[in-house]
Amino acid sequence: MTENRDIFSVSRLNSELRHVLEGSFPLLWVQGEISNLSIPRSGHLYFSLKDSHAQIRCALFKGKANLLRFKPKDGDSVIARAKVALYEPRGDCQLIIESMEPAGEGALQKAFEALKLKLQKEGLFETSLKKELPAHPINIGIVTSSSGAAIRDMLNILSRRHPTATVTIYPCLVQGTEAPADIRQALNNALTRQQDDVIVLTRGGGSIEDLWAFNDEQLARDIAAADIPIVSAVGHEIDFTIADFVADRRAPTPSAAAELISPDQAQISQRVHQLNAQLTLRTQQSLAAKQKQLQQLEQRLTRQHPRARTQQQQQRLDEIQLRLQRSVSSALLKQQTASRNLTIRLQQQRPSAIIERFKERLSSMQSRLARTTESALKARREKLNAHSRELHAISPLATLERGYSIVSTAKNKVITKSSDVASGDSIDVRLSEGTLRATVTKTSKKTD
Repeated sequence: MTENRDIFSVSRLNSELRHVLEGSFPLLWVQGEISNLSIPRSGHLYFSLKDSHAQIRCALFKGKANLLRFKPKDGDSVIARAKVALYEPRGDCQLIIESMEPAGEGALQKAFEALKLKLQKEGLFETSLKKELPAHPINIGIVTSSSGAAIRDMLNILSRRHPTATVTIYPCLVQGTEAPADIRQALNNALTRQQDDVIVLTRGGGSIEDLWAFNDEQLARDIAAADIPIVSAVGHEIDFTIADFVADRRAPTPSAAAELISPDQAQISQRVHQLNAQLTLRTQQSLAAKQKQLQQLEQRLTRQHPRARTQQQQQRLDEIQLRLQRSVSSALLKQQTASRNLTIRLQQQRPSAIIERFKERLSSMQSRLARTTESALKARREKLNAHSRELHAISPLATLERGYSIVSTAKNKVITKSSDVASGDSIDVRLSEGTLRATVTKTSKKTD
């Protein structure tokens, strides 16, 4: 009787089989040769992995395929990390590939990790050993293939960002069994010349085998011992070599290395604007401080009227004026020296038009500053002379010059009325110029 039988449909059976397979096997590594590779418009990869006795279908979906470091083709021997699955519509057992690499790459990766660990324990990767890159390198050395895309990209960027730099190419092999020795020889040539401010070690992207020359132990030690800063720019952003770890700086690509070592002309122009603004501000602050000091001196002068004090203040004002002139001249000289130094640096970078405009503005500011300073000093001097004339007008000495005199006894007591003396007393009469000694012959209380 069929009602007591548990009858599976084909779909149900394949579903149960899929669950059993996927639950029975963890992620595993499988090695084999690619055959029957198919790449439809979806971007997924479908192929078989086979050895001399068997084969199994595989699927590598687009998201994972985009992460491959090589382009698979029929006949390639690969190692794949995959999970076992069942394609239910056909009942086919298959592998869902998570990652894949050429079969020989696994051994190279182990050798890479072993050398990396060895050099790291020796301290060759220490940050304290890294040399600073020059901010404005004039001479740049590039160790690479003279015909690769890497050097073309770098030269294009350097010509745009840093056209005044002198670039020296040290050609060498960057791939193959002879490449490590050739790279070391080219690097040694650059270090021996001692004419470069920075050296870039670079090549374009490729597989781990293509980049293996830059994992040479002796090359790493040569880089660590170099007395010139070295930038490593090998492969693409995801590629790492031993040279990257031991170099003073790593750039993810050759183009990024060119940008790293070349100063930005826009930043230089901005710095010039900042220095000019600082010069203007400091000059204005210095003038404001001196003007305030002059105002304070004027206030002190108005509170004191004796001629001697006025003369002292006049002398002190002259000294202050001289100090102000020397101070302004010194400040201008310092700023002019700084400006000349900056001009020389900019001339080395050849932004001639920018420098010429700022030199004209600086000259104009100096002329305006000189005129403003002279005008301010002239106005203050005229005002001081006016105050001196006012003080003189109310001075007792001015009264004596109009014909008046000061009469005092022999004991220097000022006589203000006739009763202060008697006939026969000696008196002193102070005139505008000189003093008279007289004797009183008669006194009178009348004023006429």
